[in-house]
Amino acid sequence: MKKTVFLLVSLMFSVLIYAQGTYTKVCNDKSLVRKSAKWARKGEWRNGFKAASPDASVNLTEFYTQYSKNREQWNAMFRWLATADLTGMPKGKYPIEGTTLVASVEDSRNSELTKRRSESHYHHIDFQYVVKGTERFGIIEHETSKPNCEYKPDVIHYDYDVDKVRFYDSSKDKFFIFFPSDWHIAKVKTDLEDQEIRVIVVKLDYVE
Repeated sequence: MKKTVFLLVSLMFSVLIYAQGTYTKVCNDKSLVRKSAKWARKGEWRNGFKAASPDASVNLTEFYTQYSKNREQWNAMFRWLATADLTGMPKGKYPIEGTTLVASVEDSRNSELTKRRSESHYHHIDFQYVVKGTERFGIIEHETSKPNCEYKPDVIHYDYDVDKVRFYDSSKDKFFIFFPSDWHIAKVKTDLEDQEIRVIVVKLDYVE
């Protein structure tokens, strides 16, 4: 009986996911999902960085799994974020001590969705933290999207259904993480008058 109920619940969950579309990597291990959410809330990953937390769009299971596989890089990045003057430092690229990571401090401007390209990365994780202004990110649905170019050097772009894009606006207390299964669009124009932004971008290694 318990096995039948479990199968029915799993089937209903699968139907729900299919109906809503796939926007990120799905984890069917519910205990791992709960463990990851608790870990993220507890903040064991922070390493002194308290200014922001994961946005609601972040796949917390991927966050937990990748952090567990590659603590050195994640800890070094969060330590750098905690100690650097993110709003006052000149724009540019900054090596993160003790790693091969580089933090890009970008002063940029949002633009119309039609002028922005969707993308994903196979071997890297896109960490983005907007420290000035508001940036709009889009995450595209998988089943209705398809690549429109060859993959190189670690990026691929997509054609997608605009009506199925999920949009998220940044705030100073949230950061975004785009894993390989998060096909995303960055620097999309918001509803605000000011479109100028400063965003911190770090590409971490994705560990299989």
